[in-house]
Amino acid sequence: MTSKVTVPKVQASKVATGADPLVMVTAYDAPSARVADAAGVDMILVGDSVAMVVLGYDDTLQVTIDDMAHHVRAVARANPSSLIIGDMPWMSFHVSVEDTVRNAATLIRAGAQCVKVEGGRKRIKMIEAIRAAEIPVVGHVGLTPQSANVMGGFKIQARDAHDVRRTIAAAKGLQAAGCFAIVVEGVPDIAGQMITDALDIPVIGIGAGANTDGQVLVYQDVIGLENRFKPRFVRRYGTAFEDQVTSLTNYANDVRSGAFPGPDETYKTSDNLAEALGLYGSQPT
Repeated sequence: MTSKVTVPKVQASKVATGADPLVMVTAYDAPSARVADAAGVDMILVGDSVAMVVLGYDDTLQVTIDDMAHHVRAVARANPSSLIIGDMPWMSFHVSVEDTVRNAATLIRAGAQCVKVEGGRKRIKMIEAIRAAEIPVVGHVGLTPQSANVMGGFKIQARDAHDVRRTIAAAKGLQAAGCFAIVVEGVPDIAGQMITDALDIPVIGIGAGANTDGQVLVYQDVIGLENRFKPRFVRRYGTAFEDQVTSLTNYANDVRSGAFPGPDETYKTSDNLAEALGLYGSQPT
């Protein structure tokens, strides 16, 4: 049995000290969690991206803490060795300190081992309160989708020297507040590298270049199930959408032609039951 990935194990995983890069994927249900675990993924992020990827919303702002707890529970039921990270959705940590901690606890009780919080220095007070409740926290800087309206959409961040330095300072602030890892999203590769070099905790990149301590992608993007939009930073490793369309088309064709179900998919009627139901008719005299 594969040993469980723990918060201390992740926290110690800096590539600069010889550790292997960390692998994180999103997952929103038990089947995908089982697949991720079987593939040896280090961390499963139950992300608020479930809003768009699974629930059909246009952005991440529609999901609630109850929605996130529902999906965390589904992932936790798979009992993966991967570390489960519960994403704190919009308006779950933009409230009072007490409500923020309570919302974080909701995800822990649902089966997460830690939570992720978007935003820079303005989130430090909330992160410190969550940490004081003995809940480990992953930070998130750069492109923060919950702030898309303020940012003017899903735009690459840290595109000039001032913003790179500001993002590094924000990441350092999150580290000082007690985060054990940080996701950096949607920044130029030099910014991703500089943030990684500036921190003692691992930096997980998504659209942040190759020189971070790990990478995260959406499960559906990796397997090719999501085919409506492909960000530049995504590499598809499968053709799941096309494979499933082919499978369902073949099924539909077989049903309509009478080829399914066949003898191999049919429970046979015993002679005794057939006789009791009068299915054999009377024998000629």
